[in-house]
Amino acid sequence: MPPIFIILALLFVALFILVTVLEKYGKRRSDEELSKITRYIFPLVGIVLLAQLLYMLFR
Repeated sequence: MPPIFIILALLFVALFILVTVLEKYGKRRSDEELSKITRYIFPLVGIVLLAQLLYMLFR
């Protein structure tokens, strides 16, 4: 079995465990808290995309 499949399998197992633990023990957030968090998501994604574009252009 190639190492990439082992790594992918371990990542999926870790993700599954993390999601189940967070759903069970995670804090429930109100709509107000979620709106505050999501307000920052799109600008951060835009900054990351711009940084990636600049990295690809000047590489």
